[in-house]
Amino acid sequence: MRTTDEVTDENAPSGTATLLIDGMTCASCVARVEKRLEKIDGVSARVNLATEKARVTFPTGVALDELVAAVGAAGYTATVEQPPKTSTPSSPPSAEHDGGMSHMDHGDGTTGATTLTSRLVVSSVLAIPVVILAMVPAWQFTNWQWLSLVLATPVVFWGGFPFHRSTAVTLRHGSVTMDTLITLGTFAAYFWSVWALFFGMAGMPGMRHEFSLLPTGEDPSSAIYLEVAAGVTVLLLLGRVIENRSKRSAGEALRSLLELGAREVTVLRDRPARTGELLATAREEVLVPIEELAVGDVFVVRPGEKIATDGLVVEGGAAVDASMITGESVPIDVSAGDPVTGGTIVSGGRLFVRASAIGADTRLSHIARLVEDAQTEKGRIQRLADRISAVFVPIVIVLALGTVATWLLLGGSSAAAFSAAVAVLIIACPCALGLATPVALLVGTGRGARLGVLITGPDALEAAKGVDTVVLDKTGTLTTGELSVSGVTLIGAADSDAGEDGTTEAGVLRIAASLEVASEHPIARAIVAAVPVDERVEVDDFRSTDGLGVQGTVEARPVAIGRASFVAGLGIARGEDLDSALAASAAEGRTAVVVAIDGRVRAVVELSDTVRTDSDEAVRAFRALGLEPVLLTGDAAAVARRVAGSLGIERVVADVLPEGKVDEIRRLQSEGRSVAMVGDGVNDAAALAAADLGIAMGGGTDAAMHAADITLVREGLSGAVDAIALSRRTLGIIRGNLFWAFAYNVAAIPLAALGLLNPMIAGAAMAFSSVFVVLNSLRLRGFTPRVPR
Repeated sequence: MRTTDEVTDENAPSGTATLLIDGMTCASCVARVEKRLEKIDGVSARVNLATEKARVTFPTGVALDELVAAVGAAGYTATVEQPPKTSTPSSPPSAEHDGGMSHMDHGDGTTGATTLTSRLVVSSVLAIPVVILAMVPAWQFTNWQWLSLVLATPVVFWGGFPFHRSTAVTLRHGSVTMDTLITLGTFAAYFWSVWALFFGMAGMPGMRHEFSLLPTGEDPSSAIYLEVAAGVTVLLLLGRVIENRSKRSAGEALRSLLELGAREVTVLRDRPARTGELLATAREEVLVPIEELAVGDVFVVRPGEKIATDGLVVEGGAAVDASMITGESVPIDVSAGDPVTGGTIVSGGRLFVRASAIGADTRLSHIARLVEDAQTEKGRIQRLADRISAVFVPIVIVLALGTVATWLLLGGSSAAAFSAAVAVLIIACPCALGLATPVALLVGTGRGARLGVLITGPDALEAAKGVDTVVLDKTGTLTTGELSVSGVTLIGAADSDAGEDGTTEAGVLRIAASLEVASEHPIARAIVAAVPVDERVEVDDFRSTDGLGVQGTVEARPVAIGRASFVAGLGIARGEDLDSALAASAAEGRTAVVVAIDGRVRAVVELSDTVRTDSDEAVRAFRALGLEPVLLTGDAAAVARRVAGSLGIERVVADVLPEGKVDEIRRLQSEGRSVAMVGDGVNDAAALAAADLGIAMGGGTDAAMHAADITLVREGLSGAVDAIALSRRTLGIIRGNLFWAFAYNVAAIPLAALGLLNPMIAGAAMAFSSVFVVLNSLRLRGFTPRVPR
């Protein structure tokens, strides 16, 4: 999968760095930061509003200080995110840089408890009486308007300070953002009210005015909008708080991944040998911080503990729960020689593991990096939305000024003109546009990570939406890639001297498995696995001929197992029955071995690659998604047809080389098809890259994973179904978000300009448009696998 190394050293060669951006509030902020960074020669930047991060690619000669300074020149602050240096893949992100909570809480000059939430609480307490007094004329006592001014002033200036500070910073750098509209709208309402109170009729004792959802045509000097200034500020603060909490919830899956690792590890260390003790046994268990673990160290994991890092089991056996990483709920049994992944949990047994990777090199860190990379990417739709947002704010300011002029030219009152202009400024804030794609992508990729599906970014989502054909590799994709016994054909079963174990399939298999226990050949392991341990017997005089077969004595009977030529070389006659059985096995694409007992051929054991348990349901699920399955393999045609027939796949292309796989992908594309390719090997990498959507199986090679758009961490084809279904649903959510964000602005701005929206109602609508986009995206957390596991 397309990843690059993080670079954090100023003198390092060209590479990528992740900047944590503080102060962004809308899509226009995103566009401004990207534009400023890309003014540096050779720099490419992708800024994400939801995660508040910028992924920057820069050439040799560009120092990180230049990138940070460029962000500062745009009116924001930036720090360089430090990747794990030693063994900290599990370090949780800091509170202010966790990709979920807005940095505004910490970057507005406040500290400690003075956060966005505290501003909301205090401002609400002060603003509620202001709004009630303005809405209920019966409660408007003498000089109520002056109390409203006293209460509204701290709300506007202190409660709205984060917005005003952002406006001041961006204006100082010659830019305008969503916060500019908020500041203009609330300040206009506030200072109009101050003018009316001190220099107009609004400050007279006994002043009354009716509250209306629509602007009124009363004397401008008697109209105050303190409830608008205070109420809109509170509503915007509320929207921002909900938005930030929702974004934090959206990033929960990635944080869960990052928090998986252990904090401490029990390592075996050498100690001075005691008297009479062998030096090799002078080891003791020492509990050390995870940072002190090094590659090659042997550490101990007991039941219920997390495996500290990636490694190889050197002793012991246990069941390992890898559900958080692979999405599989069933624990996996591991023993000496098996690899294990850091962050998984030992649910039974004890393991001694030799560390093979630490820190950023671990599988857990790699997965988290892939998810984070995906969340930083932008699709074509979002790039279009960003370009629109960059020019949207200046256009809105012009529209507001035009609204005032039009109302006055048409003979409307200045109060009505002012009210309509303020409504235009407030309701047009394009923050929903900026959140439409990144929040949905944040939730979708996070949910995928929990299910063992790693999506590279929006381009993969857009490709998944259009695919109508899914090309499936056979070995390792539809099948496990491991042989198993598929049948036993008896030869000469009527011979009276065959004995009971020579005339039954189970008997022949029992003798064969007993002999093959001593062999390490894959065929031998498959035969041994077909017979329970307690049914096997001891073997004498075992001999092996590499690549041909084995022989020995089982229960005082000479036994030979192997190729037909190997058995014939021992002087054992083939017979017509054997030739026909071998021919039938070959026609079915199965591997066949001959079993001879007491100097005569007794059976042919057939073996075949095992079809994955979920492949049948996965193929049906592909069809339900509107995809036609095609089997594409380098294996023999007979084998391919047998597997395809068992799964109901009609279109089969076999006996193809890796180049032939690419040619077949392109041929399907030339037919007007949009093709998804699912594979796992080096020979699939070129085809995965050529396909419109490449999906690499979790047990596959690095070459396949780097060429793919989506990687499946868990085993089984069902993950590919989930990948396509989740991608389509995520893209659907993104499109829905963008539609409502655009439709909201298109519909609301004319209403505001025509004077059909009270500014406070406009403020509420604007605030909750962003909340709607975030809540709509959170629906992706409920995505369930299409194939039950």
